[in-house]
Amino acid sequence: MAAEKKLTGRVPRDAIRKMALPPIPEDLRARFRKLPDATSTVSDAMDDLGFSAAIPAAVLPCNLNGRTHIGRAVTVRNVERADTVLLAVQARDGGMGEHEAYNLAEPGDIVVIEGLLGVSNMGGQSVTLAHRAGCIGAIIDGSYRDPRASVDLAFPIWSRGPTPITGKWRLRTTDINGRVRIAGVVVDAGDLVVADDGGIVFVPFRHLEAVLDRAEAIAAGDTRQRDDIAAGIDLADLSKRQYK
Repeated sequence: MAAEKKLTGRVPRDAIRKMALPPIPEDLRARFRKLPDATSTVSDAMDDLGFSAAIPAAVLPCNLNGRTHIGRAVTVRNVERADTVLLAVQARDGGMGEHEAYNLAEPGDIVVIEGLLGVSNMGGQSVTLAHRAGCIGAIIDGSYRDPRASVDLAFPIWSRGPTPITGKWRLRTTDINGRVRIAGVVVDAGDLVVADDGGIVFVPFRHLEAVLDRAEAIAAGDTRQRDDIAAGIDLADLSKRQYK
């Protein structure tokens, strides 16, 4: 049995809900990557199966556009601190513990943070550490800072927007790899993240194959519809055809 990773001590051990997450097979990730208009297609598949776990880019826009990112969620939950900023500064008591998530992450993971608006839940040093750990992006229901670091490392962040204000004295990390809520959507550590210019969709781990099978069927129907449009099929005839 593999030894547990050495922890950073940034959060109490009992705040780490899962030390390890089940792997998502590479063949499944590859099939998700091949989906055209990935978030739209997966969102439609989720609708068909009775799930609702999509967040539009209007709510959490991405700072780097043009690519689709598929990865497993490593999660962080931050809450507002009860003490004042002055007391926290005087005690040099920083409350951010997201480094533990990067420490436990594996290459290809995506950081998912339930955070606070207007203060940083992820700064430039954290972006650098997450990138070094092999994480491929971050979803933050809240703010982040030092946006240049994200751009320089081509590390995309979907968030409520940047801020210059540190979260160190203003928030406390209470959970690593537990359940979080992102823009109203419940996400468990280990769920699949599909994110692109359109927004974000979270696919529950236990339903990956069912969602993927339905998404591929939808994509195939879309391809047939595009082919018919390109072939000049009359609009009246197109409207009668069933593609999905």
